[in-house]
Amino acid sequence: MPRPRHTLIDIHATPYYHCISRCVRRAFLCGQDRRTGRGFDHRKAWLLDQLAELSAIFAVDLCAYAILSNHYHLVVHLDHARAAAWSDAEVAARYGRLFAPTVAARMTLPPAHAAAWITCWRARLADLSWFMRCLNEAIARRANAEDACTGRFWEGRFRSQALLDAAGLVTCMAYVDLNPIRAGLAAQLCDCDFTSIQQRLQPPSAEAGAVAPETPADPDPPRRPRLRPFVGDIGAGGTAELPLEFSAYVELLTATGTLLRRAEPTARLPDASQRLLERLGIESQHWLDCLRHYRQRFFAMVGTVHAIDVYCARTDRDHAKGRAWAARVFHSAA
Repeated sequence: MPRPRHTLIDIHATPYYHCISRCVRRAFLCGQDRRTGRGFDHRKAWLLDQLAELSAIFAVDLCAYAILSNHYHLVVHLDHARAAAWSDAEVAARYGRLFAPTVAARMTLPPAHAAAWITCWRARLADLSWFMRCLNEAIARRANAEDACTGRFWEGRFRSQALLDAAGLVTCMAYVDLNPIRAGLAAQLCDCDFTSIQQRLQPPSAEAGAVAPETPADPDPPRRPRLRPFVGDIGAGGTAELPLEFSAYVELLTATGTLLRRAEPTARLPDASQRLLERLGIESQHWLDCLRHYRQRFFAMVGTVHAIDVYCARTDRDHAKGRAWAARVFHSAA
């Protein structure tokens, strides 16, 4: 039985989460339907537009994303401190971009009630469930209107996975960014359409208005969401920024993607990438297996055994599925 979302999210343990939403019946409602031949790739641009809009409203940063034919992945950072620093007027203005009639109705309330509404809105603007609700509901309504139908577009509520430390965060981001390569849809990072790594590799001028290679002449290209930046100090601790240099991350993804395409059981990463993984607390000999079989290795949380045990205690869990694999793969960072 699914657990209530509030028992799965603990921002004091980690602000980083991996989210997945899949179309109903795993149908190709965001790509090319192989049965009917009908194309839905334009809906991927809808997701990008909505992500750009919501990332400018919520105190939620995007670390990585990948939009595929029938599902999408997000790696997000919840920034409650940023939401707490907003003035009441800014909270109302941001919330009004989502629910204008509700904000207008606040003007008629007594001051005490109006202040309570602001407190509620401030919490919602840093809440993962509200972010995903505003994303998925908007896409579902638009898709149903296009298809002239009603009913579910997504198969259920989104899945979330807590990323408990730098090792878990980087492993999940690499899994998300390399999705098209692992699925055989792309050969290089720059060919990974509708992914954060493709967006990061584009020059700033292109990132603001470029589109995926298959639609170079689109007169109304999708907006691109703002992405959380990388920093260089792996040993800084904390979770303020992404915990490695972008150039090192690209080098790691490039080497990993090459080995994933070759599918050689004995393939090894270059020495520089192995040293990077060691500094992050990841056993390099298990790296490719982690990415090839991510869904079979990691479940509700990703990180070291100690981080998993702490998270279980905080969220009132007796055990964590995948703990044994985490003990093999992750260790304390150097």
